[in-house]
Amino acid sequence: MMLRRGFILFLPRLVGLLVVACCSVSIVYMLTCTPKGDNQQLAFPRVHRPTVKEGYEAILQEREEQHRNYIISLKKQIAQLKAELQGRSEQLKNVQDQYPDPLDNRLDHSNTEKAQANLLAFLRSQIDKAEVHSGVKLSTEYAAVPFESFTLQKVYQLETGLTRHPEEKPVRKDKRDELIEVIELAVGSLNNPEGEGNAKHHVYTASDFVEGIYRTEKDKGTLYELTFKGDTKHQFKKIVLFRPFGPVMKVKNENVNMADTLINVIVPLAKRASKFRQFMQNFREMGIQQDGRIHLTVVYFGKEQMNEVKWILENTSKSANFKNFTFIQLNEEFSRGKGLDIGARFWKGNNVVLFFCDVDIYFTAEFLNSCRLNTQPGKKVFYPVLFSQYNPSIIYGHHDSIPSLEQQLIIKKETGFWRDFGFGMTCQYRSDFINIGGFDLDIKGWGGEDVHLYRKYLHSNLIVIRTPVRGLFHLWHEKQCLDELTPEQYKMCMQSKAMNEASHGQLGMLVFKQEIETHLHRQKLSSKKT
Repeated sequence: MMLRRGFILFLPRLVGLLVVACCSVSIVYMLTCTPKGDNQQLAFPRVHRPTVKEGYEAILQEREEQHRNYIISLKKQIAQLKAELQGRSEQLKNVQDQYPDPLDNRLDHSNTEKAQANLLAFLRSQIDKAEVHSGVKLSTEYAAVPFESFTLQKVYQLETGLTRHPEEKPVRKDKRDELIEVIELAVGSLNNPEGEGNAKHHVYTASDFVEGIYRTEKDKGTLYELTFKGDTKHQFKKIVLFRPFGPVMKVKNENVNMADTLINVIVPLAKRASKFRQFMQNFREMGIQQDGRIHLTVVYFGKEQMNEVKWILENTSKSANFKNFTFIQLNEEFSRGKGLDIGARFWKGNNVVLFFCDVDIYFTAEFLNSCRLNTQPGKKVFYPVLFSQYNPSIIYGHHDSIPSLEQQLIIKKETGFWRDFGFGMTCQYRSDFINIGGFDLDIKGWGGEDVHLYRKYLHSNLIVIRTPVRGLFHLWHEKQCLDELTPEQYKMCMQSKAMNEASHGQLGMLVFKQEIETHLHRQKLSSKKT
């Protein structure tokens, strides 16, 4: 009884303790599980705070709104493109209605496939009319459309004017975009060759691009010829593209192997032994050491300084272990055309690339490859436009000393000009030179023979590649115009002499030198008085 009475008395206390414990646990749970506010104070759950599910729904709704706006933007762009396409189609139809006859390629808009086929036929006819597959006979040298050359970084152009430079990075966006598009298209074509299926091949990039040339025939379109590195050192890939004032069209994709293509450099010479020594230094470094597929033919007129010239040639032969040279001596008056003609005909080996060169020319190994790539027997001859150096004593007259020759060979307005009036340095296969009839041997002395040969090629069906090149320089030397020259030759000689000295601005500073000095003297006196 005593135990039961004690238990009954203790039971209310036990229940009270259990209630207090449960309340304490509830309070602790609420304090620990309730999220903190921005001020880091504890708070009880708020009625308006979103749940996790509601947060995800808000994010999804925001994303859906973004996609909806993007779709609306795309629909607007598509509508604009459709409107522009409709406008272009109407323009094309109007032009076709105005000129319905050429090539019978009227576009039937009721038949889409026929319209596309006719348009493609018209664009391909532009390729046939342009000077792509064969040359066009021209009446004069002024009718030839020159090429311009380019690399990944620079464009080399003839028409400079006041704002353009002979070598420059394309400033105009349309020109940059044009060349980038052509290079990218060529790379894509090389990486997706036709007819090779899934065969493994070298993956080409823009870094494999060596150089390109292009020109625009204003009534037909733009022709591009791009050269890429091949699988080996002397192999190249050449891509020909044509833009017939519309989409670029691939014309040709071919492998070009130049490993066995020999160049015979022919140099006519009389006296000038010191210049020949300088020439042989360049020939040894670029032709023998770097290129290695080269032959030298020297046609020497007279006997004065001949032994010195022969010694320079033989010394180079021994020191460089070079045997591919020919020395021809003629006991007669110097004639550049005759010297080159004799040198070309003297060759008895297989068909060879001839590079007609002068002793005051500097060339690079890259130029020799350009010489090979731009010539093709029975099809193409190469007439590079070289960069002619101004008189270093005028250009660097305000400097302490004249820089070395290699440092002088930079392409800028202040250092030289594209010698677009000269046609003496040229590359062609010997067979084409013989078939065209060679030089006019009646021309004596300086000038005229190169233009005569150039006109012969223009009058033929051969393609003449005329473009400025970055690896061919005419070194400055004092020019003597002899009294024995004909009036026309003497005039050409004097014009060349004037062009060689300095730029227009530099010559102007020389002409007005006295006036400038007088002005500076007056200013000096005026400053002293004040």
